[in-house]
Amino acid sequence: MRRIMLLLLVHFTIFTSIKAQGDTNHDKTVSPGNTYPEESVVTLQSTPVNPESGIIEINRDSSKPTVFKLKQQGDTTQPKFGRYTVEEGFTVVQNSMGVLRLKLYTYARYINQKGFDPAYTDAFGRMSEIKQRQDIQLCQVQLTMSGWVFTPKFRYLGYVWSANTSQGELNQVVLAGNLNYDFNRHFTFGVGIQALPGVRTTEGNFPFWLPVDNRLIADEFFRPSYTSGIWLKGEIVKGLNYHAMLGNNLNQFGISADQLDNKLKTIATALMWMPTTKEFDNGGYGDFNMHQKLATRLAVHYTSSLENRTSQPKVTMFENTQLRLSDGNVIFEPGLFGTGISIEDARYQMVSLDAGVKYKGFSLDAGFYQRWLNGFRGSGTESLKMIKNNGFAAIGSAMIVKKMLQVYTGGSKIFGEYGNPWDYRIGANYYPWKNQAAWFNTEYIYLRKSPVGNSSLPYVVGANGGVFLITFFLYL
Repeated sequence: MRRIMLLLLVHFTIFTSIKAQGDTNHDKTVSPGNTYPEESVVTLQSTPVNPESGIIEINRDSSKPTVFKLKQQGDTTQPKFGRYTVEEGFTVVQNSMGVLRLKLYTYARYINQKGFDPAYTDAFGRMSEIKQRQDIQLCQVQLTMSGWVFTPKFRYLGYVWSANTSQGELNQVVLAGNLNYDFNRHFTFGVGIQALPGVRTTEGNFPFWLPVDNRLIADEFFRPSYTSGIWLKGEIVKGLNYHAMLGNNLNQFGISADQLDNKLKTIATALMWMPTTKEFDNGGYGDFNMHQKLATRLAVHYTSSLENRTSQPKVTMFENTQLRLSDGNVIFEPGLFGTGISIEDARYQMVSLDAGVKYKGFSLDAGFYQRWLNGFRGSGTESLKMIKNNGFAAIGSAMIVKKMLQVYTGGSKIFGEYGNPWDYRIGANYYPWKNQAAWFNTEYIYLRKSPVGNSSLPYVVGANGGVFLITFFLYL
């Protein structure tokens, strides 16, 4: 009997020890599937804390930590606020009913477009003036609220997005968001506003690109944009993910419900395979994380949409993805193809393939695009034939100083009946705090007859020549 009692006492001691350890580590899990290693967590025990406001001083000179917990001396309870991660921002509220996180991104930019030609002649022989900017702008500000409510499976996202370079436009400020429910790792159902997953840069990996908030022109030309809809995504097997979305149109920013047709014929699908490491930094570019094993990625995307002239955003809008010819003209412009010809409806189809590798601070990424425009309806459109375009983009990078200095170069080209524009760029990123929460970027881009652009991008439609940028990006 004594032996039995002794064994029970030992088992009970071990069980309570394990449970206590589990309770202590419980708050390391930010959301389902996102856990952080012990060495990336800092417990701020000796830092002065205002018990009412919870304001703390974080040592910005420390480069190693990426996660911060607020936990006072002797306190073993789960923190309700104070945690910070680069990926998810600051945790404001955390309790049994849900989590609320706040995240801010913004960037200031000096731009010099004085290297652009002052005028541009399109494929139809029409000349237009090119604005040669040189200014300093706080370009965009986005405040994001995210988390879960009732159960960690039910997640929400809401954001305010302001494009300050488009001040004066009615759509300068965007309020949007979405809701997601995670049934399991294979199935997540969502509804709301989201980018159509038609190319790699619309899979949700922003801002972890190499340039700051601008794409190679081929990617900008072919890609879809943000719209309202429903989607399903998840993991088929480890390292093989899918994403499918049904939406209203290719780009709903600045478009009211009265301007949309009632066909619901916009779909986008993506299949992403990471064969070696089963991950690829969520699809981001560059190898800031210094993979010690070769990371690889292959992906295919397909997008189809029946577009209507009345559901197109204004050409001056900051997110003005539209159906353009390779000389930059919008196909819905009345009389573009001849007197009396006006397209009211058109079908857009696009296939995108991409591949990438990362290894010990080096990265190389490439993409191929093929687009078809047909099914034209409208006055005089019987004589119009299918418009085909294809193109490619490639960009590579290297970490010169580990987690501090990165250089990159890349370019792209578009092939089409109305021109073959291209661009080339070289740039560098400097991370003063050795994390991806803040960095400086400098970049030079040379463009040849760009078919895309707006005031929020460093290039404009028709740009021919060079542009120089210096940007400071903050992602808290």
